[in-house]
Amino acid sequence: MTHILSRWRGEWFADATEARREMLAGIVVALALIPEAIGFSVISGVDPRVGLYASVAIAIVSAFIGGRPAMISAATAAVAVLVTPLVRDHGLQYLFAATILMGVFQMIAGALRLDLLMQFVSRSVITGFVNALAILIFMAQLPQFVGVTWHTYAMVAGGLAIIYLLPRITKAVPSPLVAILVLAAIGIALGLPVRTVSDMGRLPEGLPSLTWPQVPLTLETLRIILPYALTMAAVGLLESMMTAQIVDDMTGTGSDKRRECFGQGSANIAAALVGGMGGCAMIGQSVINVTSGGRKRLSTFTAGAFLLFLLAVLGPWVGRIPMPALVAVMVMVSIGTFSWNSIPNLRRHPPTSSVVMLATVAVVVATHDLARGVLVGVLLSGIFFAGKVRRMFAVERIADGDAATYRVTGQIFFASVDRFTRAFAGDEPAPRVTIDVSAAHFWDISGVGALDKAVARLRQGGAQVAVIGYNQASADLVDRFALHDKTGVEMGVVPH
Repeated sequence: MTHILSRWRGEWFADATEARREMLAGIVVALALIPEAIGFSVISGVDPRVGLYASVAIAIVSAFIGGRPAMISAATAAVAVLVTPLVRDHGLQYLFAATILMGVFQMIAGALRLDLLMQFVSRSVITGFVNALAILIFMAQLPQFVGVTWHTYAMVAGGLAIIYLLPRITKAVPSPLVAILVLAAIGIALGLPVRTVSDMGRLPEGLPSLTWPQVPLTLETLRIILPYALTMAAVGLLESMMTAQIVDDMTGTGSDKRRECFGQGSANIAAALVGGMGGCAMIGQSVINVTSGGRKRLSTFTAGAFLLFLLAVLGPWVGRIPMPALVAVMVMVSIGTFSWNSIPNLRRHPPTSSVVMLATVAVVVATHDLARGVLVGVLLSGIFFAGKVRRMFAVERIADGDAATYRVTGQIFFASVDRFTRAFAGDEPAPRVTIDVSAAHFWDISGVGALDKAVARLRQGGAQVAVIGYNQASADLVDRFALHDKTGVEMGVVPH
């Protein structure tokens, strides 16, 4: 019991000073979540309360169940853009039903350990993902500078000055929170002609209530929501796993990706039951949390709980917060999120890595689809890796009287079988041939087929052929899939 309490305390806060820092970081995140959630609701074609209540539920539930402390999950644009056709064609209740099914799929993904697929995402893809998201966050702030007076530019500049200069004086309070409070006080006191949070949409009043989607429980309903739920679950998990990895790197700590799958699924189900839309991890808000000092689950919980408090109690005052204050925070996030080292690394890193990073950025920025950009990056990484391994291959022919030995070095798989086959063609056939594969490895049935083809061609020329040096894995593969010959029961020298 003592061990459990110690672990629980370690995940939430260690002492009063740490608890204070975590709560202040969560308050900053809560304030920055409001315009984002309203904007995502507009994208989906639903009332602002759908996005705001979703952010409350997802943040609070993921704080308890998620696998990455200090990561912020809420309603996101990545999920919002997917459900627009569903809301337009079938209505809000079908969105709630699809969100519940989305959560179920994410929990199943955790049970199947699909989180392990993150191992196939290269560092170049993650860097491209981060840079693209930083660009998108910055681009999302640009409409706030259109058709406004000089007061907006002055307030954004002042906010950035506070954010970057205050930490040189004191770090007792997160500088983004101070910037929001100072600019809000100035804007309200002077009545400056700037846009406010209430201009984004009407804030809800009161607390959310539990509800069940009012849809018929039929196969037709399942047919409608299934494609949306699958896509939402996949995109949500992809963005959450990527964000968890980024927070891991920022904090120098690890996370439980499998638990995060369950946490995301549970949070989305909870969101739907309180009348919210689906969501996932938010890299921008997570960066705000970490840079403000958040490291534990308390900061994530505070973000959700304080957002609920703002909506239920301080709604009118929250609506008067000037948008330039929040724009300044998001500009800070975009600057802090971008991997500036990646620019000089374009010359230092291998060209293939740079191409993968730039392709990921280009696709995400062009399509505003994070999943599509990551998919392109992963595919390019796989192609470049296969090409690199393909070149790490050689066949050396050593003639000795009426005998010839082919020493094979490297990896034999689908990308190298053409070179493997050509290495045995064109030479003058010898009566006795030995193929030494002790420095090679057969990876797939394409490699086994290439060996079969080489042995058959040599035999047709009248040669006696022996293959030596199989390792255990290659021998097992040849025994299972070779068409003409098997390795036998022993490795080493094996007559074909």
